[in-house]
Amino acid sequence: MLKDFAKLQTFLMVIKEKSFSKASAKLGISQPAVTQQIKFMEDYLDTKIVERKKNGIVLTKEGEDLYRIAKRLERAIETSEKELLRIIKKDFTFIIGCSNAIGNYILPSHLGEIKKRIDNDVYINVGLSTEVIDQLEDKKIDIGLIESPIFKDDLNYREWIADELVVFSNQPIKKQLVAEDLYEFDWLCRDEDSHTRKITSEVFQEIGVQCKDFNVIGILSSPTAIKETILHSDKNGARPLVSIMSRYVIQDDIKNGNLFEARIKNQKIERKFYITYPKERKHDAFVDNVINYLLSINKV
Repeated sequence: MLKDFAKLQTFLMVIKEKSFSKASAKLGISQPAVTQQIKFMEDYLDTKIVERKKNGIVLTKEGEDLYRIAKRLERAIETSEKELLRIIKKDFTFIIGCSNAIGNYILPSHLGEIKKRIDNDVYINVGLSTEVIDQLEDKKIDIGLIESPIFKDDLNYREWIADELVVFSNQPIKKQLVAEDLYEFDWLCRDEDSHTRKITSEVFQEIGVQCKDFNVIGILSSPTAIKETILHSDKNGARPLVSIMSRYVIQDDIKNGNLFEARIKNQKIERKFYITYPKERKHDAFVDNVINYLLSINKV
């Protein structure tokens, strides 16, 4: 079994995520495949290694022993992968296509580590999720990090990190907003092609409001442009200027007291970011190394 580290990787991901379904999304394989691999290991070892509880997955004593062995193997393989990449000695620029929030606010702090892991230059290409997918299919980028899984048959998808969309302003606003409150603001909106706009519109529809009835003073395609416009708007205006944005984009300004966030009552606007790459590069050493690093990031 130790020769087939893929099964041990599945086991490690199940423990990390405390869920078979979440592990399957991270690994890009079906939940039955995850269950089958865990069962194979239990049959091979002739013992139970995990137990499903209400609050998630729990290791048995034998599972804890296997976990320690698997972690040692994982560290050894990571070291070996770095040595293998040095043998390849391929000089090129690794290009990562990213949706706006990811490319401008999440990935930059990880570029140094990615560059070190593949010993090559790394470049970020920022655009809409649809543009990232097009660039992948045209082989203009190596992997994509996107806000919505636009499924294509020739691409693999791996669930990455969780994101939350919140209402924000440079004026203090109520922490919990009801539908009627939304009409009391001036709005900056994302363009209709953005994933943020589509998710937000679905939530608005659920609570019985429509964007067309808001006092919209502008529509912008860039989250940075929206954030900067609100940051520098009149803080004493009679009507707060607001928008809805990924919390990753505004978290530093919220922490510093420059912006204020709110949530719609009984609605948590969440989504998952995804890693995507061509199926033909599933066993590419550089792609595999970058993806494994990205999946190791629990929180950004």
